Amino acid sequence: MDATADELAGVVDLFGGLTRSELERALAEAAYRADGQSVDDAALGAAIDEAVESFALVRHDPADEGAAPTTDGEALLVAGPTAFPAVPEHAEDVPHILDIDRRRVDRETLGKTARERVIAAADEAIAAADEERIRSLIDVSYDVEAWAPVDCTDERTRLEDALEE
Repeated sequence: MDATADELAGVVDLFGGLTRSELERALAEAAYRADGQSVDDAALGAAIDEAVESFALVRHDPADEGAAPTTDGEALLVAGPTAFPAVPEHAEDVPHILDIDRRRVDRETLGKTARERVIAAADEAIAAADEERIRSLIDVSYDVEAWAPVDCTDERTRLEDALEE
């Protein structure tokens, strides 16, 4: 089973947030339900990394909200600002199978986390003079603002200035 970034976000969204290991387990369960298919662990790991890189998933530490850790210290992955969550076929029953309670994540705290990621990604893209990534991050900055109550104007201006140099 190969999952797209939007499908990863769809599975995560079923729960409100999942740890990486829980997401891997959820996808393995969905693949098994789809005629006994299996998940290629390396491909899944790469797909999760790419989804985080593209802001389809956002890595979030519940301790940032002052919440009691429910994930044994592991960060949650939540559907991010660039995702169009889509639940893959055979995954709709996974919440009942895994018996994980729905998690609520504070959107403001999550927005701050995403904004910090935009800043870090912008630093890397500007340092590498990666025009394609800079253009992508300008779009992401708008997505983050629409998705959470944060302002990315300064980051966007910095990215735009880098393109003009």
